[in-house]
Amino acid sequence: MNYGCIGEKLGHSFSAEVHKALFDYSYELCELSREQLDSFMREKAFKAINVTIPYKELVIPYLDEIDEVARNIGAVNTVVNKDGHLAGFNTDFYGMKALVEKNGIEIKNKKVLVLGSGGTSKTASYLARYMGASSVISVSRSGKGECITYEEALKKHRDTDILINTTPCGMYPNTLSSAVNVADFPRLCGVVDAVYNPLRTKLVCDAQMRGISAVGGLYMLVAQAAYAAELFVDKKVQKQTVDKIFYDIQKDKRNIVLIGMPGSGKSTVGKQLAELLGMDFKDSDEEFLKEYGSSPADMIKKEGEAAFREAEAKIIHRLSYCKHTVLATGGGSVLREDNRYNLKANGRVYFIDRELKQLTEAYKRPLSSNYEALKSRYEERYPIYCSVCDKHIYSDNIIENTVNLIKEDITNENIGN
Repeated sequence: MNYGCIGEKLGHSFSAEVHKALFDYSYELCELSREQLDSFMREKAFKAINVTIPYKELVIPYLDEIDEVARNIGAVNTVVNKDGHLAGFNTDFYGMKALVEKNGIEIKNKKVLVLGSGGTSKTASYLARYMGASSVISVSRSGKGECITYEEALKKHRDTDILINTTPCGMYPNTLSSAVNVADFPRLCGVVDAVYNPLRTKLVCDAQMRGISAVGGLYMLVAQAAYAAELFVDKKVQKQTVDKIFYDIQKDKRNIVLIGMPGSGKSTVGKQLAELLGMDFKDSDEEFLKEYGSSPADMIKKEGEAAFREAEAKIIHRLSYCKHTVLATGGGSVLREDNRYNLKANGRVYFIDRELKQLTEAYKRPLSSNYEALKSRYEERYPIYCSVCDKHIYSDNIIENTVNLIKEDITNENIGN
């Protein structure tokens, strides 16, 4: 192997894509058990590698030298082989610093809670102190070493200002897990999550839905990879290149999710939008029919709404793993909490808001077969639509106008405007 990444589990990794975009060299993902790590490091059969969970500390004894930042942190994520002489670096520090700065999360004079006890946790703690945090507390399940337990964090540190998650909680495929509940920290003003797959973890979604500045780890991944690549091939990477790779990968991985009442035009808008942007299109009701051989309306009539919602959730979960796809969802799909998280994980969510009197198509649905039933559903769902969406699109009932509003917004998002 010339260049690559070693770790215990790498099924979630985008690293090969990032390095290909940087310098287009051969970059391999190499999953190693703890028993295999020793022989791999002793053989030194590589030019340079990145190191991820759980080996950022375990590789240190094999190194002949370690740079000052990595030594101060006590974790290494980049190893360069200089004719058999192994040198260790920590480019995660620079990547996380770039992530925090890009998203305007102010750490100076703030109380920071770092979730996790591994190598990335040490990097985050070091960065928080470097950026002037008033206090930095590390949290782990065991509470060993310099960490406190999660129970102690809830008892003594509810006044935390910034959360930094370095645990794998929320990482694909366990996307509905979260190390903490943001509601337990009423002073919270910023959340940084090192997890980048999915693009938004449950922790990030919870924070954003509460109006808290929160960001996932994709930009950190790209920025740290750029610093590592400079060490790999001794070439400079410009910030503009880092930004472009970030937005290109985000565009490729992210879905456009359309929510709103039945009859609001989600399917029609979605098909036109997908064609215009060169994306795939999926309709959750159509996927439901393919999967179960029954339409949502028929299942509701035969088995009741509860049975339908349970079956629909499985469809939403599957669709949430699509990439570069426009997803049109059923009107009530946002009623379930797990659906909301799944749709937001890899999707930018648009609420197509059409006036109640214009939702004539909805009268064909079993849950809104008359005006009063429709009005009740509308009032029940409206605040949920508003809280879940990333962008509220007020429809004038002209499909082309709605399509153009979403296209303009997603284009600006994809180029960082």
